[in-house]
Amino acid sequence: MHFTLDKNEKYVVVKLHEQKLNTLLAAELKSEFLLLNSQGFNNMILDLSESMYCDSSGLSAILVGNRLCKNSNGSFVISGLSATVFKLIQISQLDKVLNITPSVNEAVDYVLMDDMERNVKND
Repeated sequence: MHFTLDKNEKYVVVKLHEQKLNTLLAAELKSEFLLLNSQGFNNMILDLSESMYCDSSGLSAILVGNRLCKNSNGSFVISGLSATVFKLIQISQLDKVLNITPSVNEAVDYVLMDDMERNVKND
């Protein structure tokens, strides 16, 4: 699986450099989410701007990332969805569960705002 990580103080951006998020890649992506979460990253952004296809295994990997972040009081955001991938997410009714933004910059803004709101609530 080809991907890059952009680790920041409050979040990590996982940019997938693959045309397809399918069974062949899903297990490795889940493992990467687990590893990042164990390293203390509870805010993750998954950039799928280069992915034009996703199957049910890919959706499962996305849901694992979402669950890990939620369980560690963080945010999981996916960005850069192609029309095909977005349609699959809508058909699966996961657009009601997942945080989706058009761009990574908007995802970063979402994560930082969400983090700030959590900190205010905890004070």
